[in-house]
Amino acid sequence: MLSFGNIARGALRESGVLSVAAAGGDAYLIILSRTCRMFAYGASSLILALFFSELGFSDSRIGLFMTLTLLGDVVLSLLLTLVADRAGRRRTLLVGSALMIISGAVFALSEDFWVLLGAAVVGVISPTGGDFGPFRAIEESMVSELTTPATRADVLVWYVTLASLGSSAGTEMSGRIIERLRKRDGWTLVDAYHGCFWLYAVMGLVNMGCTMMLSKECELKAPERTAKQGNVETEPLLLNGSQVHGPRETVEDDAKASKTETSWVAQISRETLSIIAVLWFLLMVDSLADGMANMSLTSYYMDRKFHLPKSALGDILSVSYFLSSLSNIFAGPLSRYIGLVNTMVFTHIPSSAAVLVFPLAQTVPLAVALLLLRVGLNNMDQAPRAALIAAVVRPEERTAVMGITGVLRTLASTTGPSITGLLASNDRFWVAFVVAGVLRLAYDIGVFAMFINIKLYKHERTEDELAGAEEEQQETNSPQAEP
Repeated sequence: MLSFGNIARGALRESGVLSVAAAGGDAYLIILSRTCRMFAYGASSLILALFFSELGFSDSRIGLFMTLTLLGDVVLSLLLTLVADRAGRRRTLLVGSALMIISGAVFALSEDFWVLLGAAVVGVISPTGGDFGPFRAIEESMVSELTTPATRADVLVWYVTLASLGSSAGTEMSGRIIERLRKRDGWTLVDAYHGCFWLYAVMGLVNMGCTMMLSKECELKAPERTAKQGNVETEPLLLNGSQVHGPRETVEDDAKASKTETSWVAQISRETLSIIAVLWFLLMVDSLADGMANMSLTSYYMDRKFHLPKSALGDILSVSYFLSSLSNIFAGPLSRYIGLVNTMVFTHIPSSAAVLVFPLAQTVPLAVALLLLRVGLNNMDQAPRAALIAAVVRPEERTAVMGITGVLRTLASTTGPSITGLLASNDRFWVAFVVAGVLRLAYDIGVFAMFINIKLYKHERTEDELAGAEEEQQETNSPQAEP
C-alpha cells in the first residue's frame, strides 16, 4: 500500500526537486541569483519606454535606445562568455553584477539621454525583459558542471521556471511600486521611475552577493596535467570509460592542448562546430519566427482585430505567462521519459501550430485559446535545449557555445519585427503569423531529423558508468583470496 511519505517522495522526484537538492548550495545560489535578476529585468522593461516618454524624448530616440542597448548587451555577452572559463566564471559574473549595479544607479540619478544610453550600452539593462547579458550562458555552464546527465535537465527546468516567475513578479510589482511612490508628497512620476531603478541596482547587489558565495566547484574543472614516466612524456587517456596513461600520439595534439591552455579566448573544436553549427542555424530560424510574432506584436494584432480593452489584454498575457511557468515544471520529467530531443520537439510543435493558425481565429475565445496554447508550451524546450547543448559539447566549450547561441538567437530575433512591420503596413499583418508558424515548424522538424539519433554525453560519464568504474576500482583494491 502506498503511504503518504512514498507519494511525497515520488512527487518530489518526478518534479525534479530532489535533483535540485542533490546539486547542492551552489545550484540554489545560481537559481536565486537569476530569479532576482529576472525580477529586475521584468520591472525595468515595463517602465523603460514610459520613463523616456515622461522625460520628453521622441519615439525615434526611444527606438534608437532600444536598438543600441540590445546591441550593447549582445557584444558584452559575447566578449565575457568567450573569456569566462579562462578568467574565472565567478569573477566574470562579479564584473557583470557590478555593471548591473552601475547601470541601475545611473538610471536612478540621471535624466540625460546620452548618459543613460551609455550606461545601458556599457552596462546591463534589458530593454525587453529578456536575459540578453552574459549571465545566462555562464550560469547554465555552471549548472552543467554541478549536475550529472541524469539530474541536469531537472535543475535547468527549475532555473528557467523560477526565473519566469521572477520576471512576472517584477512586472507586477513595478507598477504597484510606481503608484505608491507617486502618492508621496512632492514626488513626480519621473521621481517614481527613478526610485524603481534603485530596485534594479539592489537586485544587482543581490546578484553580486550570491556570486561571491559560490564555491570553486562552479569553475571549469582543470584538465589532468601531463605526467612524466621515466624519459617518456605521457598524458591521461580514456579507454572504455577508464583512465589510463599513455604516450602522446602526435605533435599536433600537443600543440592543440598548449593553445587551449594559453589562450584567453575559448577554443571550440571542429567536432563540436560540425554539430553545433546545425543547431545554431535552426535556432536562428526559430528566433526569427519569434521576433516576427513576439508578444508585443501579438497584443497589437489582437487589439487591431478585436478592439479589446487594454486591461483585458494585460489579464490574458498574465494568465498565459503563468501557464508557461507551470508547464516548464513538466519539461524535466518528460526529458527523463522520452528524451531531450523529443521533449524539445513534441512540446514545441503544438505551440508552433497555434502561431500558424492564429490569424484564422474570428472570435475572441478562440484567439485567446490559441494564444494560451502557444505561450503555455512555448518555453518547455528551454531547459532540454540547454541540457542538449551541455550533452554534446566538451565541458570546456560549454560557456562559449552557450554564449554564442544566445548572441545568434538575439540577432536573429531583432530582424523579425521589421519584417512584420512591413507586412502590417501593407495590410498583410496576418501573413507574419503564417510565416512565423511555418518557420517554427521547420525548426521543430529540423531538430528532430538532425539530433534524434545523436550520441549524448560522449565527453562525460553517466551515473551508470561512474558506478561501474567505482565497482571495478573496489574489486581491484580488494585483497585477493588465497587459493
